[in-house]
Parts: sequence; structure tokens; C-alpha cells
Amino acid sequence: MHVLGYAFGFLALAAGVVGVVLPVVPGSLLLVAGTVVIAWADRFSRVGWGMVALSALVGAVVWAVDLAAAALGVRVARASRWAVIGACLGLFVGLFLGLPGILLGPAAGAIAFEYARDPNARRALRAGIGAFLGFVLGSAVKVALAMVLVGVIVLRLAK
Repeated sequence: MHVLGYAFGFLALAAGVVGVVLPVVPGSLLLVAGTVVIAWADRFSRVGWGMVALSALVGAVVWAVDLAAAALGVRVARASRWAVIGACLGLFVGLFLGLPGILLGPAAGAIAFEYARDPNARRALRAGIGAFLGFVLGSAVKVALAMVLVGVIVLRLAK
């Protein structure tokens, strides 16, 4: 029974790592669930409640980065609130268009909304680049956090 718990726990962690990149998969929730299942399988001896709390904190940070990444990239590019709204809507619409939509949706939304606000192609393009870079950097941060969490769990189990 314990082996099955470990298997399901690590499967949830792996799906969580994938999910921090693909917004259609609830990555942060799967990371926490995987930690709880592994802790339960371990009878909370090596992976205890402190590790579960840490995974919940990491999950919350991953979720916050997920929400803010593209919008912050647009703000760093000094675009308007319209571009921020466009990046968020572009990400939402992009979810239904697969991986290309997920990657390019925030940029396309930021470009469209910024251009609609002020028909300045250079400014709109800068907003789109900011949204894209924010999404890519946010994804890198989320993957790094997820991998650190998985690494800490593996190290705890190796004791």
C-alpha cells in the first residue's frame, strides 16, 4: 500500500511540474496534493506536516506568479492598463487554443488592447514583448520553485 501511495504522490508531483507551465493543468494544487500523498504514504515520518506546509506555501507562490507574470511584464514595458487587461484576456483565450495560444495569447492580447487604446504600433509591440517575456520568466520561476520542492521531498525520503 505504501508503494502505491509513493507512486501516486510522485505522479501528482510530476503532473504538478507540467502544470506550472500549462495553465490548463492545476500545477500548484497537484504539487500540494502530491506532497500530502507522499507524506501519508511515509506516515509523516520523513515528509511531515512542516513539508506539507512548505508545499502549500510554494503552491500559493506558484499560483500568484501564474496570475501576475504576464501582467507584470506588460507593466515593466511601461504599457497602459489596457495592455495588462489584454494580456490577461489573451492568456484566458489562449487556454482554448493549445500550447501556441498559451504562449502567444498574452502577447497578442496586450498588442491588440494597447493598439486599440492608442494606435501606436511601436508601443503596442513593446507591450506584447513585455507580456511574452513576463510569461516566459514567470514560467521559469514557477518551474524552478516546483523542482526545488520535488528535490527537497526526494532528499527527505533519501534519509
